[in-house]
Amino acid sequence: MYDLIEAFQIFAKYILDDYFKIHPTSCIHDLLIVHGIKKEQVSDTDIKRLLELSFSYSEQYSGWISNRFGSC
Repeated sequence: MYDLIEAFQIFAKYILDDYFKIHPTSCIHDLLIVHGIKKEQVSDTDIKRLLELSFSYSEQYSGWISNRFGSC
């Protein structure tokens, strides 16, 4: 749980769009998707930490995905 909270704290630094402040996530099968943050917005240090926390950027879903934190 602490890894998920840490990842969301990182994502919170980058969300600029008001819509995504209210609706930042969705799920598709076993994927948790965080929307509204493009990979190029995120610092290299934060990308490295997000990868360690099991999140990676997906062009297919236009967001950061993880299959570590459960399913829908």
